[in-house]
Amino acid sequence: MNQKRINEIDLLRFIAAMSVVFFHYTFRGYAADDRSLLPYPLLAPVAKYGYLGVELFFMISGFVIMMTAGGEGFRKFLISRAVRLYPAFWVCCSITFVVTLALGGDRFSATVPQYLGNLTLMGDFFDIRPIDGVYWSLFIEIRFYFLIALVMLFRKLHRIEALLCVWLVLSVALEFTDARGWRRFFITEYSTYFIAGAMFYHVWLSGASKLRWATIISSCAFAIYQGVNMLPRLERHYHVDFNAFIVATIIFICYVVMGLVAKKKMGWVAGRRWVVLGIITYPLYLLHQNVGFMVFNALYPAVNPHLLLWGTMALMIAMSLFIHVVFERAMARQLRRVLDHSSNKIAVLFTGGFERLKSYRPK
Repeated sequence: MNQKRINEIDLLRFIAAMSVVFFHYTFRGYAADDRSLLPYPLLAPVAKYGYLGVELFFMISGFVIMMTAGGEGFRKFLISRAVRLYPAFWVCCSITFVVTLALGGDRFSATVPQYLGNLTLMGDFFDIRPIDGVYWSLFIEIRFYFLIALVMLFRKLHRIEALLCVWLVLSVALEFTDARGWRRFFITEYSTYFIAGAMFYHVWLSGASKLRWATIISSCAFAIYQGVNMLPRLERHYHVDFNAFIVATIIFICYVVMGLVAKKKMGWVAGRRWVVLGIITYPLYLLHQNVGFMVFNALYPAVNPHLLLWGTMALMIAMSLFIHVVFERAMARQLRRVLDHSSNKIAVLFTGGFERLKSYRPK
């Protein structure tokens, strides 16, 4: 199994993260929910489409998780996901909590129980309000990991392409029902991106096939349908118009770019290393929104809006690199050691118990 780093994935992660940062800082914060006092009309008409960066994240996740799952067993897969998610999240969540206590004012608040619940990354299952709104996408990711873990647990990873097709068909069918529980379980609002990313990985790994391209094309059509269908809801929330053609085009471009990655046709982009951009993406995404809004609210209008916007962006990027270098790497190593040791002991206990059970003979 080739586990080499795919350079262009790092760059795409950063582009996706920055599109979300621009969406929040120059459009969303001021446009709705009274989050930010800082208007930035110069970029708002373009930045309002930056929310689609999350969809690109999900597609990249489908690609990367297939690579991870294919090279690891069930236990190692769970450990790798925990090591990837928790260390940076603990640091960023803690920073956001402290800044909220210091600068939250009337717009932002957090409690100690809420903070502790957030640290588990399981708050979505217990109706614990996230300290920062960007955490919603992590809960979607965790549900995707859960589905892949189930496939691995039942040793059906060799059937994954067929299962992805079934997942897509179920997602389309459930789109037109009120079965909220099933829609939530199968992540139907975003499943098409995970499915496409996973199929793109198989194209990258072993080449194209009719089934793979049929699934990807169907996924793209469904993603465009869902993206356009969601626009009335966005327009009501943000009180602005969105262009359906632009939304459809951005989604289509995301698919085309991932197709080029899968076909190894990214040219000079693939030949350059974008590791630094890749490693700061996760902490940047976790940290930027509420902390940035609180900085805006504390300093605007006393500070020039251009200086405040770009200075805050630079600060978030610098902090993200600092978090990775100083905290995330060391914490990840330690967490992996702890989880490896604990899981080995559990495995030994279960194996020993099973062997004793097999050898037991009633008197």
